[in-house]
Amino acid sequence: MRVLAIDTALGACAACVLDERAAGPLAAESVAMARGHAEALLPLVERVVARAGGGFAALNRVAVTIGPGSFTGIRVGIAAARAIGLAAKIPVVGVTTLTAFAAPLVAAGETGLVAAAIDARHGHVFFQAVAPGGRTVVTARHISVSEAARVIGSGPVVIAGSGAGLVAAEARSLGIDVMVKGLAAAPDVAWVGRLSIAADPAVALPRPFYLRPADAKPQEARQVARQ
Repeated sequence: MRVLAIDTALGACAACVLDERAAGPLAAESVAMARGHAEALLPLVERVVARAGGGFAALNRVAVTIGPGSFTGIRVGIAAARAIGLAAKIPVVGVTTLTAFAAPLVAAGETGLVAAAIDARHGHVFFQAVAPGGRTVVTARHISVSEAARVIGSGPVVIAGSGAGLVAAEARSLGIDVMVKGLAAAPDVAWVGRLSIAADPAVALPRPFYLRPADAKPQEARQVARQ
């Protein structure tokens, strides 16, 4: 199976092409950015697919990060993935950013709890924790840094993601054994592709995965009354 993986949910615009028979990506590109994903994504995808060889016709599946993350970035990635899937007549699979952060730690055989934390600002994180083998013990949620430190138990815990340092500092103040393995602003897009290979397209749908309301809200006082 050959997969095109796309990630624009967080602090990067990234894509790669994976073949499940190959040890690594056939082609990959990632550009750190907080804004501008909409303009950067399609040219980046075209470059990656061209370097992988075979063009879009050689793809069997598209994978895309669905959140949690930037509302705009999530929508950009999902819209592009759906359009490519529709044009190529191939399934599109959604992968959460938290799962993509945790997956390489689980695959590495960590013996303790594995957690993923994404900085959600204002003292909060998007958080998830899994036991050895990948069993979820703390479901994905938007919680305060202090609450995240409390729900992981006594440790040991290995944690990754842009919010890992925040949670680790709080956990250590409580005497919890925590090791940070990665403070990246975005997950490795290759893991987005790898996770999609094992996913069921009928279940892992390319729909936004939001854990909190949008920061920007309409100003009701300025709304025009409906006629």
